[in-house]
Amino acid sequence: MLVANRDDAPPPDILVTLRDAQVRGVSVTETQAKGRWLVQVPVPREAVGDGVQTFLILDGHDEVILESFTLIAGEVLGDDIRAEVDLLRAELDMLKRAFRRHCLETM
Repeated sequence: MLVANRDDAPPPDILVTLRDAQVRGVSVTETQAKGRWLVQVPVPREAVGDGVQTFLILDGHDEVILESFTLIAGEVLGDDIRAEVDLLRAELDMLKRAFRRHCLETM
């Protein structure tokens, strides 16, 4: 569920990525409550397997991270920190892209 700061906010432009690739088929559906949308993300087949996969849900306009979720498959990981490291890696990749874009724009 995505909740806006204002009830009269326009529908959001949502972008979901997995390993720097855009996930296709994401749907954003307005609910009966104003300023709230249901976001549904299909899990790609290649994301299902052993290991940790972190999905980033971004604002499509400025690529700010709104939320994330992690899919863990295979052996039980318990208190393993691999999910956190994967999220940090994804955020670092996003920051690198934003920094490079900023450098190109200011030249």
